[in-house]
Amino acid sequence: MKRIIDSHLDLAWNALSFDRDQTLAVEEINTQEAAMHDVRGRGNATTSLPELRASGVAVCLATILVRANAVKRSAAGFRRTDLDFGHQDIAHAHGHGQLAYYRLLESRGEMRMLRSQTELAAHWREWQVDNSESPIGYILAMEGSDPIVSIDDAHKWWDAGLRSVMLAHYGPSRYAMGTGQVGPLTEDGRNLLSVFEKLGMILDLTHLAEPGFFEALDAFSGPVMASHNNCRALVPGDRQFSDEQLGRLIERRAVIGVALDAWMLLPGWQRGISQPTEIGLDALADHIDHICQLAGRIDHVAIGTDLDGGFGNEQTPRELRRYRDLWELTDILIGRGYSQKAIDQVFYGNWLRYFSENLPSL
Repeated sequence: MKRIIDSHLDLAWNALSFDRDQTLAVEEINTQEAAMHDVRGRGNATTSLPELRASGVAVCLATILVRANAVKRSAAGFRRTDLDFGHQDIAHAHGHGQLAYYRLLESRGEMRMLRSQTELAAHWREWQVDNSESPIGYILAMEGSDPIVSIDDAHKWWDAGLRSVMLAHYGPSRYAMGTGQVGPLTEDGRNLLSVFEKLGMILDLTHLAEPGFFEALDAFSGPVMASHNNCRALVPGDRQFSDEQLGRLIERRAVIGVALDAWMLLPGWQRGISQPTEIGLDALADHIDHICQLAGRIDHVAIGTDLDGGFGNEQTPRELRRYRDLWELTDILIGRGYSQKAIDQVFYGNWLRYFSENLPSL
């Protein structure tokens, strides 16, 4: 029985910012977008709820994704798909709009929020029997903390079901520097980590600039992970993790979800110029191999696709035209000597163990 736990999907952002009905089949979404050219990825969607269910995705981390970045907002202007707003209060409101979308999907039986170990275990048992009509389980995650406007607000987000948070996304945030920036955590960021630790929040270190990455690991004793990150040793760039960073994560019993954005898999990929024919899913296997070699075991690598995360199948390996094509990775891993048990760990077992240990017990 095919099962996947995917640690990074921007489902609500796709709905609210790209006007994509996530309850439609991928083919319907792409047909609706065939004449649209406002942003890259139009007509190239790989992901929707029916597609995820057909692919065996029992659980995902579903994100809230929005930034407060007045400088970028003023420089780039506004468009419907923009992530950036000029004030943190507006980011807060936009984040709650994404949460409202997930709640609506829950009310219609499409999704099910998983807040605790108990809820995860019950949901997983249901999916072992039949998934044809079962809701897709989701753990609510936040990609960049800008929607959290105060310490008290962090408690409110926790009560609303938030269980995993990154301090920053691309560029600066109130709490830390993200991809493309250099610098430590801010005072607000250090204070927020203290609150996260008391709450039991999982800290996702993806996108965190390197100085802040190491500072956060030293300051935060709670559970850490990397939802969608690949290896700098294979593809250079500050978005990727160095072997030292990966090693520190492994020491902390973290799991790293490997991502499918082609520029993170192929050195020299140029957005809008390079083509999927230039790269295959074997490149994703290279990153899986690398993490396994660093760890000396299979326990620390899993799936964090980031599919439809601001790109479509124009920016994925050639075999992957829609989500279910990810299963072609199985034969590649078998060809490299991975056992079926090890492959199951990559596709779902490592995340199942991790969240079974690190979600709250009640």
